[in-house]
Amino acid sequence: MRIGVISDTHIPLKAEHVPAAALDAFKQVDMVVHAGDMIELSAINELREVCQNVVAVCGNMDPEKIAKKFPVKNIFQVCGFKIAVMHGYGAPVDLIKVLKDAFKNDHPNIIIFGHSHQPMNEIIDGVLFFNPGSATDQSTGCTSYGILDIDKEIDAKIIKI
Repeated sequence: MRIGVISDTHIPLKAEHVPAAALDAFKQVDMVVHAGDMIELSAINELREVCQNVVAVCGNMDPEKIAKKFPVKNIFQVCGFKIAVMHGYGAPVDLIKVLKDAFKNDHPNIIIFGHSHQPMNEIIDGVLFFNPGSATDQSTGCTSYGILDIDKEIDAKIIKI
C-alpha cells in the first residue's frame, strides 16, 4: 500500500492551494494522511479530488470547525503495521516525548506527525517517527511531503517540492 503524507498546509495562510506537486504524486497513492494544521477544509477537499481515502487529524492551529470533524489522534492498521497519527503540540524540542507519551500504550510501528514543519524520517526505539514537513511553509528552507510504501516492510521517503 502506498500512502501520501502531508501536514501543516495552513491553507490559505501559507498558500492558496495544496501544492500541485503533492497533488500529482497523490494521484498514485491508496491513501492520504494529513497530519493537521490544514486551517481550511479546502485542503482536505483538494486531497479527496485526487484520492478518495483521506485520513486526517486536527492540529493546534485548526479552528473549531475542523476540530469537530477530525480527531486529535488516529490509529489504524495497514498491512499488519500499526500507524498512529497526531499533529503534536508544544515546543518542537519536546515533540518526540509528547508523541511517545501520547501513544505509549498503543505500541505503533509508525508515528506520523507534523507541527514542527521540519521533515523527519527516523527510527527511535523501534518506532518510525515520520514528519513530512510543511508542504507550503517556505520559511523553513524547504517544502515537502512524504510517501510511505508499506508491504512486508516500510519504505519511507521525504519528497522536497
